[in-house]
Amino acid sequence: MRQITYNIQRYDGAKSFLQEYTFPHQPGKTILWGLLFIKETTDPTLAFTAACRAAVCGACAVRVNGQAFLACETPLDNILSRFGDTLLLEPIQNFKVIRDLVVDWEPQAKRMAAAKTWLAPKDEFSAKEGCRQSIADFKKITPQINCILCGACASECAKLSANNNDFLEPFTYSKVWKFVADTRDKSAAARMQIIIDKGLWKCLHCTECATKCPKGLAPGTDIARLRQLSIKMGHTKNAGARHALAFFKDISDTGRLNETKLSVRSIGLIGSITKLPFALRLVRRGKLNPLHFPRKVKGHEQITAILKAVRESEQ
Repeated sequence: MRQITYNIQRYDGAKSFLQEYTFPHQPGKTILWGLLFIKETTDPTLAFTAACRAAVCGACAVRVNGQAFLACETPLDNILSRFGDTLLLEPIQNFKVIRDLVVDWEPQAKRMAAAKTWLAPKDEFSAKEGCRQSIADFKKITPQINCILCGACASECAKLSANNNDFLEPFTYSKVWKFVADTRDKSAAARMQIIIDKGLWKCLHCTECATKCPKGLAPGTDIARLRQLSIKMGHTKNAGARHALAFFKDISDTGRLNETKLSVRSIGLIGSITKLPFALRLVRRGKLNPLHFPRKVKGHEQITAILKAVRESEQ
């Protein structure tokens, strides 16, 4: 009979260790079924979280062979065909591990609360009539409503994996966008400065959040939307906004980047001086020519027309 092996990364509160479990294969099952089978038949001490078993609660996210999955909805046969009959199961990354596959959500919950991820109704709405909204306006925020806070996007986020505390979890930015884009809400301005200070412009564009989301959401896209809105709201004094505006100006003017000026426009003269050793290495390797002043590229008129059409479409 075909045998399946789960190598599970365990943690007892003091030490981590890898434990192997082997059990008979059954077709048509899920990753979660394997964990439940082990707990019910082999080792009742194995700790993991699961509740709805219907991809609604988000509690059962785990890493399998280095990638985040929602255990209750992921067919085990699909994973076995991809990785073979021996799998490594670990808790999702970028969370504090409490025990085995169980992680602590309290720090993330506090970070969401700091970003004010709740509806602040406009003053014109009354308690009697509630917060009315058109169907069209509701549909604008429907995708973000589907976020189940499973943590898969945060687990695979390259920026969070860098162990810096200057960036929020991707799902938090999506939650913020949901309320900022909600026509019933009045607190967009208050939230915007908070998330700028919490790393809005520091996303690395790795797209792992979109790749791993079991609901098909794209937090990276929501981050881009928040960036655009922040500039429209006048938040242009930070390095991220200055870089984006300088980038846009170069493309508008010539169709190509002037990398020598880009740094100064983005982080200022003093900030650029601190990057001088890096710039010199680029010059030595032929990656940067400080004496080069770009001319307009061929077809610059088409680039200008595209940029104009985009601006008009957003009005």
